Amino acid sequence: MPASEPTIIATSMGFFRGGRGPYDLRPSPVFELAAELAEAGPQPRLCYLGQAVGDQPTSLAAVYAAFADTRFRLSHLALFPMPNVEDVRAHLLAQDVIWVDGGSVANLVAVWRVHGLDEILHECWQAGVVLAGVSAGSICWHVGGATDSFGLRLRGFTEALAWLPYGNGVHYDSEGQRRPLMHELVGDGTLPTSHCTDDGVGLVYRGTRLVEAIADREGVSAYEVSRGADGSVREAVIAPRRLG
Repeated sequence: MPASEPTIIATSMGFFRGGRGPYDLRPSPVFELAAELAEAGPQPRLCYLGQAVGDQPTSLAAVYAAFADTRFRLSHLALFPMPNVEDVRAHLLAQDVIWVDGGSVANLVAVWRVHGLDEILHECWQAGVVLAGVSAGSICWHVGGATDSFGLRLRGFTEALAWLPYGNGVHYDSEGQRRPLMHELVGDGTLPTSHCTDDGVGLVYRGTRLVEAIADREGVSAYEVSRGADGSVREAVIAPRRLG
């Protein structure tokens, strides 16, 4: 069964790291939430997209290892150096959940557009496949956000897919440039009202409506950053629901 309406989960979360190095991962509860919203069966079909890091084999191997002992049926779509599946559209439409990993959001959407994946993913979204992701995989669905795609100094990015009519800020509590730049981008009109997430927090959209924030840990929040009529910037906390 597909989701009852188009659904996106945009996050600063995804995997918990173990003690055996950067590729020792286990899935956070956000994946179970995505499967629930997709109305998936006992073995949810999950497709991993890693174009934001150039389809790195090490990242791909770590994700497969993370899901090895779970109920999820994992696949992946690679575009480097060429698509790894013959019919990209059919493969993605057959999924319950599509998960987009972090990295460079500018490179991500550029590669998707070259391959026509933006149109295919929009069809998946409308068909009830739950779209989800972290960092670049969160910003990409929005108008844009703050990104390190162009270097260590963060810059504003406004060429995302814009299916969700908001800006998006990720890693809001862990990277010092994020909050002030998001305030600047909203304040000068570069970005519209924006939804931002601390690490461990996600945003659930049904259609284009933000319906809730979720978290996989305590002490973190989501935020709405908006511009007042007098040009001032306001930040309101959106308290998240803690996932089991």
